[in-house]
Amino acid sequence: MLGSEDKENGGVSSSQDAASNPPTSPRKRDRDDEKELQGHKRARVQESEAPKDDSDDDSSSDDDMGPKPVHEMPTRPKKKLKKLPYEKLYISALPKGRRYSKSLMHIDPVSFVTVTPHTDFIITTCMHHVKFWKKTTDGIEFVKDFNIGEGTPIRSVSVSQDGRSYAVVSSVVSVFDVTTFDYLYDFELPDRKPLAVCWVHSKGSSMPMLAVSCEDSPAIYVYDTRDKPQPDKPLYNASKVHRQPVALMSYNQKYDCVISADVGGMVEYWQPSEGARKPDNVWELKSATDLFAFKKAKSVPTCITISPDSDRFATFSLPDRKIRLFNFATGKLQRVYDESLTVYEGAPGRGEASFERRFAVEERLSELSSRNRVNVIFDESSNFVIYGSLSGVKVVNTVTDQQVSLYGSDEGIRVLNLALYQGQPRKQEATNIAMGATTNALLQESEARDPTLIVTALDRHRFYLFTNEEKPDKRTRDIQNERPKEFNVKKAIKEAKAATELSTKAVLHTTEGDIEIDLYPKVAPKAVENFVTHAKAGYYDGLKFHRVIKKFMIQTGDPWGNGLGGQSIWGAPFEDEFGTLKHDQAGIVSMANSGPNTNGSQFFITVEATVSLTPSPNLCLPTTKRSLRGQHGS
Repeated sequence: MLGSEDKENGGVSSSQDAASNPPTSPRKRDRDDEKELQGHKRARVQESEAPKDDSDDDSSSDDDMGPKPVHEMPTRPKKKLKKLPYEKLYISALPKGRRYSKSLMHIDPVSFVTVTPHTDFIITTCMHHVKFWKKTTDGIEFVKDFNIGEGTPIRSVSVSQDGRSYAVVSSVVSVFDVTTFDYLYDFELPDRKPLAVCWVHSKGSSMPMLAVSCEDSPAIYVYDTRDKPQPDKPLYNASKVHRQPVALMSYNQKYDCVISADVGGMVEYWQPSEGARKPDNVWELKSATDLFAFKKAKSVPTCITISPDSDRFATFSLPDRKIRLFNFATGKLQRVYDESLTVYEGAPGRGEASFERRFAVEERLSELSSRNRVNVIFDESSNFVIYGSLSGVKVVNTVTDQQVSLYGSDEGIRVLNLALYQGQPRKQEATNIAMGATTNALLQESEARDPTLIVTALDRHRFYLFTNEEKPDKRTRDIQNERPKEFNVKKAIKEAKAATELSTKAVLHTTEGDIEIDLYPKVAPKAVENFVTHAKAGYYDGLKFHRVIKKFMIQTGDPWGNGLGGQSIWGAPFEDEFGTLKHDQAGIVSMANSGPNTNGSQFFITVEATVSLTPSPNLCLPTTKRSLRGQHGS
């Protein structure tokens, strides 16, 4: 920095010149002469004396400055990186395939999936149906389907610690026996609607107890379920635990404790016994815990998952979209993983169409009518948490805080509910995942594992299985095990077939005028049937043209209005139908999709000739599926 004297003399041209030719003051020249008179011996004596405070000695010069000896440099101990023993072994017990190997259908969007402990059943639910599946050596096998009746959709499920009892909440509480895959009974609450359900007895208990919360009251009724409960005669009512209706409950067998969260985000511990008091073997003062984290963040947990070792629990919360890991005994927060949208603002790929579609879907999470469909799970070692995110299903090592795996990143689904089956070895009494690291030959004789990750997705009628199959066949992995939903679809299909036989024309009524369309059922029979059936059922009524590209096309047919929704009348994508028609003029109507054989309900209309969309031996774009031809599409 230049002083006033330097400025008057013109200063220096650059900071480098100033450093190489420093001005010498008269005071410094006198000091140097004095040093020469004192002699080298006197200088060495002064150097051996204790150093003086530099702030009181103005005689210090650049000659006295320099690097300090190595032994005088402050040393900082290196921070050791945390490591998880046998991490590779734990990871090998997870599915290897990053794409789902199979998907199976429900008649409505799938809401919950549960893997029953010790009994190897997989239970899936949709709006009014409960399906039982049995885990086999080569996948899963359908067992039974229960229709619990119309009314309130299923909004809470629970399986007991021994894997023998299962309960769901809709307008009533329905109880099932898992081992016999049998429906036992249902019951109502006294003058109230049930909200959440949880089995609150330990494995081997002679009295299976079921806790049920209420939709409009903080009351929690606990019933003996050996026989059909009498709604007005519970074992007891834990009405003083919360001040608001309880939305979530989970039971910790090790501590014989229920942890619950109400609709306001308040978390409480209580024992499943008369009085519902806090256990003595956990934290003493709630003020010393971090259980107020949700209140502080103005968020509500969507799940409470107890780790297999019972020492921790994990939550996901909205609207802050954070995964929190707590120590169960102390209630202290151990880890927080942020999955809020701001984290992805500068992520690679931001601005690309596929990323923007995921971003738009993510924004709909807070709008879910049943938020507790979003969950977080542990692996069997309790060292890894698994959860759905914008980028796919993440597996995070909670010891090293590193992401070790990512499933379904290219599948185009937003995963909500997860369950993990890790295929217990045949010799369970002698082998576990940690023992597998030993060289004992007897312990290495365990049966090969068959890990399977089962997930549901937003607005999808399917649930998806990730297994060790690393290169699944996309043409056969989506199993058509359900017929189309019967909300007049059968009638609409018949009418559509009759319409296609009698007429080959359709009219779209829009706010800008009518669009007359010529149909070609002989060229694209499925696309025409799909279009006409949807039109007859009112599927396209009130939809907007969500995508408009000048001098190219206009696109509609998405009930979501953002290009991410819609499905075919069969509940699954249907195959492409290439014919002789071309996009050689304005008004050509074609199916819009996200890749080969992924046609749903969306379609677009060209506004001028687009020859590049015409398939040829050298060019075949995903949007060239021609099903309809319009006369007035611009």
